[in-house]
Amino acid sequence: MDRAQRRDPGRAVSGKRIKVVLAKPGLDGHDQGAKVVVRALMDAGLEVVYTGLRQTPEQVARIALEEDADVIALSSMAGAHLPFCRKLKPLLEANGLADKLWMIGGNIPRQDHDELRALGFRGVFPTGAKLDDIVNYIRENAA
Repeated sequence: MDRAQRRDPGRAVSGKRIKVVLAKPGLDGHDQGAKVVVRALMDAGLEVVYTGLRQTPEQVARIALEEDADVIALSSMAGAHLPFCRKLKPLLEANGLADKLWMIGGNIPRQDHDELRALGFRGVFPTGAKLDDIVNYIRENAA
């Protein structure tokens, strides 16, 4: 960690504050866990934009672009994460967001982790992941 990061651990190596867009995809109405993650990220000094419930792939891509996000994170508890991520990937790429850190957390079965990573969601955090692990992963991997 360089001197600027020690003073403000919410900043990337570039000195820019790390900005995370966290979205709740599809019809998933369970957002308590997402709110806990949002608070942990904010407490760690990261800038967080929480989109709220029932976002479409198009909305997530648009918000990430408009907000100039460094990290695009999804919180999924409803089991529709694979179809959603398959639709979101080309939208993120078409909007020039392929170089951003893509993450997903929530009710993500182990058998889906490899496919999610193959789609570009490098950070996969199933239910029960430690908040410090999520924060550290973002700090280490955000552009």
